[in-house]
Amino acid sequence: MTPDVPLNPVEERLWRALMRVLVALPKALDDDLLKSTGLTMSEYQVLVHLSEATEREMRMTELAAATALSVSRISRVVNAMQARGWVDKRRDAHDARGSVATLTSEGLGRLESAYPTNLASARRRVIGHLDKRSLAGLANQLEAVAAQLD
Repeated sequence: MTPDVPLNPVEERLWRALMRVLVALPKALDDDLLKSTGLTMSEYQVLVHLSEATEREMRMTELAAATALSVSRISRVVNAMQARGWVDKRRDAHDARGSVATLTSEGLGRLESAYPTNLASARRRVIGHLDKRSLAGLANQLEAVAAQLD
């Protein structure tokens, strides 16, 4: 890699398009979900991560990392979701300094009802604009970028 070499025209187009996507896509996905389901993307992501976790529960710090939210922000989101009955929150039995969030059956139902909207949004906003033949290669390349960021 040569970090001081300017981008060629194709690299520049890719970089600028990626920057536009990184700014506009989260808002578009959040708007789609909020208008159709009343869930924010942050709430949806909490539900997704909890649904995939062992025993449908995660420590709050792990949930914050998984959703790319700060610990204080995840606390506010989870507290609001707890008030609606979608998650339970309790002190961690192994480490009283931390808390654990658990997905409730009502929260799982909320996720299941929102999933079709999120899927349609993903297809309409991204997947439907990509060449089907290059999806596997593109997925591999983006996974490599993501892996070095983790």
